[in-house]
Amino acid sequence: MTTPDFVLKLREHVGTAPLWLAGATAVIRNPERTRVLLVRRSDNGWWAPVTGIVDPGEHPADAAVREAREEADVAISVDRLASVGVSRMVTYANGDQAQYIDHTFACTYLGGEPRPADGENTDVRWFGVDDLPEMRPHLLARVEAGLSDEERARIVTTPESH
Repeated sequence: MTTPDFVLKLREHVGTAPLWLAGATAVIRNPERTRVLLVRRSDNGWWAPVTGIVDPGEHPADAAVREAREEADVAISVDRLASVGVSRMVTYANGDQAQYIDHTFACTYLGGEPRPADGENTDVRWFGVDDLPEMRPHLLARVEAGLSDEERARIVTTPESH
């Protein structure tokens, strides 16, 4: 995952101390609602929905749209907030620590030819909503929330594992 410049600047001041960061996840369905677009992450090889860090001053829904363009080269609309959750504390290989409040959005694909656009992913592919690849449980829970037809967002109260 590419680290945003604002996080690198914060790290100059706080070192590896824990950071509380906002994240956005885009669960992208085709207009017929039969398929979901997933990316294969280059850092760990896992299939996942499009995810990213919200920039300072950016609305999380706007971050979902931006990340879909940056990571998969697709245009999307954000339909609704699907879930809000908090990750466990993550310690990266370099010692940096971070914890994320994730905003998962149900989104609709509008256009573009899906491809790994920024080096954060090695593959981008459509999957049938009933034929998802193996995913980490916390990411699968986000996809399930985004695919549901619930009117209200799910509030995830136990920390997600990363």
